Amino acid sequence: MKRLTALAAPFLLVLSCGGPQKPQPIPAELQARLVESERSVAELRSANERLQRSSGAKGATAPVPASRLRAVDLFDFESVRDVRISPDGEAVAFVRYSADIKTDGRYSSIWVVGFDGSGLRPVTTGRHHDSSPRWSPDGTRLLFVSDREGSPQVYLVPLATGDAVRLTNLQEPPSGLAWSPDGKRISFTAFVRSEPPSLAQMPSAPEGAEWAEPLQTIDALRYRFNALGYLKPGYFHLFVMAAEPGTPRQVTSGDFHHGDPIFGGPAIWSRDGKSLIMPVNRREDHEYEPLDTELWEIGVDDGELRALTGRRGPDEQPAISPDGKQIAYVGFDDRYQGYQVARLHLMNRDGSGSRVLTAKLDRSVRSPVWADDGRGIFFAYDDQGNGKLGFVTLAGEVEVVARDLGASTKAYGWPEFTAGGQGRFAFSRTRPDAFGQVAVGARSGSARSARVVVDLNRDLFAAKTLSTVEEIWFASSKDQRKIHGWLMKPPGFDPKKKYPLILEIHGGPFANYGGRFDLEKQIWAAHDYLVLYINPRGSTSYGEEFGNLIHHAYPGDDYFDLISGVDAVIAKGFVDESRLYVTGGSGGGVLTCWIIGKTKRFRAAATAYPVINWYSMVLTTDLPVFIGRYWFPGMPWEEPEHYLARSPLSLVGEVETPTLVITGENDFRTPISESEQYYQALKLRKVESALVRAPDEAHGIAGRPSHHIAKLLSILGWFEKHASR
Repeated sequence: MKRLTALAAPFLLVLSCGGPQKPQPIPAELQARLVESERSVAELRSANERLQRSSGAKGATAPVPASRLRAVDLFDFESVRDVRISPDGEAVAFVRYSADIKTDGRYSSIWVVGFDGSGLRPVTTGRHHDSSPRWSPDGTRLLFVSDREGSPQVYLVPLATGDAVRLTNLQEPPSGLAWSPDGKRISFTAFVRSEPPSLAQMPSAPEGAEWAEPLQTIDALRYRFNALGYLKPGYFHLFVMAAEPGTPRQVTSGDFHHGDPIFGGPAIWSRDGKSLIMPVNRREDHEYEPLDTELWEIGVDDGELRALTGRRGPDEQPAISPDGKQIAYVGFDDRYQGYQVARLHLMNRDGSGSRVLTAKLDRSVRSPVWADDGRGIFFAYDDQGNGKLGFVTLAGEVEVVARDLGASTKAYGWPEFTAGGQGRFAFSRTRPDAFGQVAVGARSGSARSARVVVDLNRDLFAAKTLSTVEEIWFASSKDQRKIHGWLMKPPGFDPKKKYPLILEIHGGPFANYGGRFDLEKQIWAAHDYLVLYINPRGSTSYGEEFGNLIHHAYPGDDYFDLISGVDAVIAKGFVDESRLYVTGGSGGGVLTCWIIGKTKRFRAAATAYPVINWYSMVLTTDLPVFIGRYWFPGMPWEEPEHYLARSPLSLVGEVETPTLVITGENDFRTPISESEQYYQALKLRKVESALVRAPDEAHGIAGRPSHHIAKLLSILGWFEKHASR
């Protein structure tokens, strides 16, 4: 740190000189670099324009034929989320997401289909955002949230008539909808604003004066969040109301979040309807220990609270047994590790007798749902890159009930399901060649094998030749550990030809890719690229030991896993070694920068919303506690050398690879200041580079369909720009 201070001092002296300064002429060498930079960006923009005019052309060469997936097809692509089976198991409700090419917007509607695949029909229509369908206990009505009349509100629709009725008039969006067992009441959570802090005692403005917006004073640790922006002062609280138009009643109070959609979850009703159970962090220092939630029982009539759990760590996702005597929930003992396996627990209704049910399964579980006969519990989990539906008996015996669960438009794990009557279940299904599907099945009987009852993209895919995906395993050069990956091959692949290769790296880093559909990679493969994606050490779905190989060591040895994957594919004989490219977003952006600081073998790189300086990241991200306490052995001022050693910025002096940096301007997860630092460093080193800023976009750059397309084409355009040199 002394060295840093000594280096910074001369610049501080220059910047501190007061008074107006005479403009100085720009040196000729700098003028040349500025011209070169402008020309580079202009060429990239021109390439992107050519790509977009051809609806996904291969750079400045031949356009992609309509028989392959093109970037513009994103507007025709549909997805399924929040699949909900009815209490009797006879029908399934789900949210159908689509994009509109005229308005450049994404919309959602609610649909229902029979368990046997018959009677597919919309419950809601129009260009709205409809979500969260929840069946009434008798299966005759659906609750949902919609912004059809402006702001998000709770609606109720009797399925017999289809006439939706608005129930609420809320100032803030509702979440966590739940029915009481008798179907007469509902609960939900909503944000309740507090009086904002203020330090200035302002005089009153004269009549007719137009003063500026008032200053905003912030005194909270979590003051902004990705996709939500700067947070208003206040807390999430639990509400109850009759299942008819009326005024909700606030059940909880205090300066704690109850049903926080970021850290926490929805409430469930007790079987007698007298109380609600939900995860809440009621520590005085909850901002500094955000994961330490307990399950609390909350009296519906009096708001009285009683803690049912009391360990250090998260206790969440409660599910009460059909007889009301037991509660299943998910959690772990917090050891401040980067990756910790969340296990399924079971306790008595009063919180006593807690035990782990999935001790034999070294995988994180989620979303427990009791079987209707009370003999076991369904749950979702990822295993070696595949989303699975598991079932555990009360004796702890685990079986796999279904595979291929997934709802993400990328190859990430995101398993979703619900279970209902007759041992039946439903889930959103994904495979490398299929997406936007609703599948159903049952634990026993002839319907045990899951089958697809809705396939939203069938017509689109029928007219397209998709790329094929090959699953691969290979040994890491670091320690010969087996690493899992997938290779996407272009349509019409010919093993006798040579193809350029894109290494695409997942984010997280505690996440996993798998044998799932990936729209972005399919579009790149349609441009005759091989696309390699890997689960390096640190990836989830391979157990706690594998996930923690990068604990306090990320980025690091995962580099060897990724490069070994590239070498394994090159050994197959159909890779053009002169055209290797690397890209990734978020955690994948981190590793992209790390890789090009370690090797010069890639012709070009595109890093999307990366972290390049862990010190500044902790001080600007919306998740500072997680970075500083779970991913590092201390805060930056406590472990400065550790932060520097793991920052890609420390390797920027070795980078020679032409690099594109792309980030959303409203990204609060990996703020754009990280990208700007890296771009500036590359420019100071005279490395060919370009910075692409996505207006109004948060982390991921997918808020507007056209921005999502532009991200894909910008990366592709950068690679095409450097196809030869």
